[in-house]
Amino acid sequence: MSLTPSQKRYLRGLAHALNPVIMTGNKGVTDAVTREFAQALAHHELVKVKLGSDNRTDCAAQIAALAAATGAEIVQTIGRVACFYRRNAKQPRLALPK
Repeated sequence: MSLTPSQKRYLRGLAHALNPVIMTGNKGVTDAVTREFAQALAHHELVKVKLGSDNRTDCAAQIAALAAATGAEIVQTIGRVACFYRRNAKQPRLALPK
């Protein structure tokens, strides 16, 4: 599912007030981090992640790895913080605009 620009704008507004739920450490994206991230997406749908790396290419690779491993859409990235969205098929919590 790809998000429209208006949906991304709406989700960015909601994500602004969120605190990071997942924080990666020096080891980057591990299997345990991926599992926790998938559980957080299933519960919250919109999740903010703070990355532990200072290198921009490492951060971009970690963001891409998280999105690919869980099927989440990248809503926004600012520095070492990224916001992801994945709709919960059983119990959707957020109503997206069209």
